[in-house]
Parts: sequence; structure tokens; C-alpha cells
Amino acid sequence: MKSHQQQQHHHHHQKGATSLFPKWHVINTFSYFFLFACGVAAGVFLNSYLKNVSFDLHLTKFSISPSPSPPTTSATPPPPPAGRVGLSEYLKVAAEAMHDMEEEELLWRASMVAKVKEYPFPRVPKVAFLFLTKGPMLMAPMWELFFKGNQGLYSIYIHSSPSYVASPDESPLFRARRIPSQVVTWGKFNMVEAERRLLANALLDVANQRFVLLSEACIPLFNFSTVYDYLINSNQVYVEAYDTADARTRYHPDLMPEITLPDWRKGSQWFEIDRDLALEVVSDRRYFPKFQGFCRNKPCYADEHYLPTYFVIEHTGKMSNRSLTWVDWSAGGIHPNRYVRGEVTEEFLEKLRSGSGECLYNGKKTTTCFLFARKFLTTSLVRLLRYAPKVMHFNP
Repeated sequence: MKSHQQQQHHHHHQKGATSLFPKWHVINTFSYFFLFACGVAAGVFLNSYLKNVSFDLHLTKFSISPSPSPPTTSATPPPPPAGRVGLSEYLKVAAEAMHDMEEEELLWRASMVAKVKEYPFPRVPKVAFLFLTKGPMLMAPMWELFFKGNQGLYSIYIHSSPSYVASPDESPLFRARRIPSQVVTWGKFNMVEAERRLLANALLDVANQRFVLLSEACIPLFNFSTVYDYLINSNQVYVEAYDTADARTRYHPDLMPEITLPDWRKGSQWFEIDRDLALEVVSDRRYFPKFQGFCRNKPCYADEHYLPTYFVIEHTGKMSNRSLTWVDWSAGGIHPNRYVRGEVTEEFLEKLRSGSGECLYNGKKTTTCFLFARKFLTTSLVRLLRYAPKVMHFNP
């Protein structure tokens, strides 16, 4: 039998072991969880690492593959990215001449001029045909024949009465070329305002280099190529200006000090000028306001005096002192002769083309002094169309 001391020692040993077991159990459990968590983290890390290695291998494989051959270049540059505007887009002319600009906005925009004279793009100069009309283009078929086959060399602008509503069957050549207009009254200064409005609209197209004013009763006397070459190659402008006793009767001292009696001139309304002078007209803040104030409440026939007087004062060196539009004033009165069907013959047209005497063109004598003529009524249209291919050498 075990002694009492031995029993007590055995009992004490069992109690100590029992009390330590819960502590070791907790420690072991915690260790297991810790090791498990470390294993999971290591697995996640290893998996991510292997994926990156795989991606790098794919990337390496792609990078060492043969490079694709460069795309073939084209003469046409690619369009600019969306949201950008290149020079061609900035200068693009709208298909329709109508717009929403106010008068002052139009004049400001039209008066812009580039200081750099060389164009940074290929440019084909155009002639701007400015038609001042009451309503329809009476000689439309004649002008259609004239312009046929010459797209890109001309522009058309029409100032008609604001109340005029174009017919649905109007020629497509003129349908979209009417500009925002205002009322025009014969003898009043609003006639000059309409002319300046036409010039301003035409100046919006940087390709327009020559500007000719015409009416609905005007016809061309030569084919397009002859007219185009004559105008584009001219070193002068065609504004008639003369000083006579009759012209001086319309002068008034209220025009001083800007305009004196020796400066005062009279001439045909139907002018032809270049781009530089067109810019001067729409930018004029000296003579235009003077005429405008003087003529506000009375007929002063400024269309026969404003440009002749202004150009004699400021630009006399460029003037040819003649008009390119033939008009017959032989019958007297305040309006020129008008021509109907029976008066239009081959001989008559040939006389207008080269039988009106001599004039100077670029310093040399010529018999081609008039490119246009007026006033022709619609009754003359049938004969004009008949003779145009033969006499004027229009394209059939």
C-alpha cells in the first residue's frame, strides 16, 4: 500500500495536469488557425503571382511576334478628330446665302482681312455676281446658259425685295442664293445700303476676288470664260466717274468738309471692283455716314454719286473711269431705253459686243469695252437664247 505521503503527491500531480490542459488546448487551436490563415494568404499570393507571370509571358510572346506592315499612305489626309475644326472647315461657305446675322454683325465679319497675303492652301479665284432685283431673275434662262459648266469659278448673290416669295419652280442656280434683304426705293440711299449688303455677303467667301453689280434686266454679252479672264486679269476697277455741270447741281455744302465740290462725281450705278476695294466699301466710316445722313429724308440719287466720289478721293489710281455695263440713254429721261423682242438681232448684239468704240484695258486699246448690257425685257428672252450660242459663243 502506498503511504499517505505518496497518495498526496499523486493526487497533486493529477490536479496540476488537469489544470494545464485547457491552456494548451487553446494555444494549439490558435496555432492551427494561424497556420491555416498563413496557408490561405500564401495561396492567394501564389495564385496572383502565377497569373502575372502568365500575363507577362503572353505579353512577351506578343512583343516578339513579327510587326504588321505599315498602312499604305494616301494622298488624302485623314479627317480631323471629332471636335476639331481645320482651316478648310473654318472657311467653308454655306450652300445657302441666307443667314441670321444682323447688319452690323455682317459688316464686321465681312471687313476681316488677313495680314498674310500668301494663301496657305490652293485657291481658285472666283467672280461674285451681285444681282440687285425687285423680285424674280427675269433673265434666268440666259444666265443659266452663261454659267453652265463653270462651277467653282463664280458665286451668285441676290438682293430682292423682302416681300418677294420665290416660285417653287425657280432655277436651282438662284434658289438658295438670296441674301437677307431690306426695302429698296429708287432714288433713296437704301439703294447704296443694298449694294454694300451684297458686297458684304460676297466677302464672306475668301475665294471671291472680283465683284460685279447687275440687275434682273442685265444680260452677258460674252461667254463665261471671256468674262472671267477679263475680270480676273484686270489691274483696274470699273467705276464710272465724271464731273459735269449737270452732276454738280446735285452737290450740297452740307457734305463738307469730307466732300468738297471739286471732289463731287457722278457715274453709272453698275460697277465692278476687286476684293481690296470691296473691303474698303464695307468698312467705310467716313464717306458712307456722310452720304447716309445727308440723304436720309430726301432723294439724292446716292447710287450714282457715292462710289464715284469716294473712289476719286481715295482710290483714283485704280479706276478705269468707265462701266462694263452698256446702257442706252439716247432717248433722254430718267430711265434708259428698254429692249423688247423685235429689237434683238444678231447685228444689234454684235454692236454691243465690239462696235461701241475703243477703250483701255490694262493700258492697251481694245474694242471689248462692255461685258454686260441692260435693259432687256422678258419678251426678248426667246431671241436672246436663240442667238447666244452663235453670237456670244455660249455652250449649247
